[in-house]
Amino acid sequence: MASRTPPFAGFEWMIAWRYLRARRAEGGVSVMTWISLVGIALAVFALISTLAVRSGFRTEFVDTILGANPHVTLHAVTPIGVTGASTRLIADYEERAASVAQVPGVLSVAPVVRGQVMVTNAGYNAGADVRGISAEDLAQVPRIVDPAAGYGDISRFDEGIAVGIGMARELGVEIGDRIRLISPDGVRTAFGTSPRVNAYEVVYIFSAGRYDIDRTRIYMPLGAAQEYFNREGYVDELEIMVENPEAVEQMIPALMAAGGANAYFMTWRDSVSGFLRALEVEDNVMFVILSILVLIAAMNIISGLIMLVKNKGRDIGILRTMGLSEGSVLRVFFICGASVGMIGTLAGVILGCLFAIYIDPIFAFVNYAMGGGVWDPSIRGIYALPAELRAEDVAKAVALSLGLSFIVTIFPARRAARMNPVEALRYE
Repeated sequence: MASRTPPFAGFEWMIAWRYLRARRAEGGVSVMTWISLVGIALAVFALISTLAVRSGFRTEFVDTILGANPHVTLHAVTPIGVTGASTRLIADYEERAASVAQVPGVLSVAPVVRGQVMVTNAGYNAGADVRGISAEDLAQVPRIVDPAAGYGDISRFDEGIAVGIGMARELGVEIGDRIRLISPDGVRTAFGTSPRVNAYEVVYIFSAGRYDIDRTRIYMPLGAAQEYFNREGYVDELEIMVENPEAVEQMIPALMAAGGANAYFMTWRDSVSGFLRALEVEDNVMFVILSILVLIAAMNIISGLIMLVKNKGRDIGILRTMGLSEGSVLRVFFICGASVGMIGTLAGVILGCLFAIYIDPIFAFVNYAMGGGVWDPSIRGIYALPAELRAEDVAKAVALSLGLSFIVTIFPARRAARMNPVEALRYE
């Protein structure tokens, strides 16, 4: 008894390759093959590029949040009278800070005074968010004290203030200039509260990597901020940095136990939760839309294979009469369609990876060709279009493309396998 032909035997690959490279005069559909291949390559390229940009944008956004802002903020609401009035100022901040610093996983605890002022210099004005902090605690904020992005001498912080690069540009400020800070909650007199106006030397200019932070934030020594904002002996909050910001929620019970009476906490996710949810929804929608594009590109394989089956009807009849089984015919045409899907997917992966790796020069060329201003940091928050190539994103794109290519190939391949050889050769 003759042995059965193993699946995907060498002759099946040979026939499939012959059909794929056949010219139209020989009954081939090489043009349709190329259209299908290019369509799948472009769809996979678009999918990988979008996933890389999406991952890079979220990583850059979260990194700037974690690098320039506290991971957890401790606030306290303390009753000050029998009428139910309360204050959010923290008087025992040194004791609370020492207690919270003992919690495992806490890197630093910084007492901070916060206030809003108007900044003026040489006729230019801007609003600012002032944060009073000690020089030692400021050194623990990585995105602010960055020698590669900052200007000036941060060791002189106790002698002046540090301003964001966006604010410095708007006000025309350089290192060594003195700018005036104007606060409506100033000196208390017998006739009421008058605005407080103080001048401070700019000793350091930082770039946190986010437009809104660089445009609005000023750091001031803690003692100077307490005096300026009438906070002598008090702070507004304790800013806490932890080892693992992604798991900060798990530390909240321990922080609450160490935070003292009337303390409550806000994590970095609480401050940007709406934006992160919007990013997640946008990611899912974009993946679905681009998956539809991959499906449309894969549908071209069906068109090409249907035309191939029609043109190769006589060959199928002859092969069947020579003893080729239905399974072998199905595998021949499955190889034809799957090969187009695999080659197109491989080309798309290469293009998508190259785009993610060389996104900076590509974006620079696009910006130059469009005359500049393509990326507006005041709208998007960060200064450049980021991209982060992740293995799981590439794997999802490859699995989607190959899966759809293999599935859509089965239907025309089954049609070819079930073709009656008598009907195929009747008019030959």
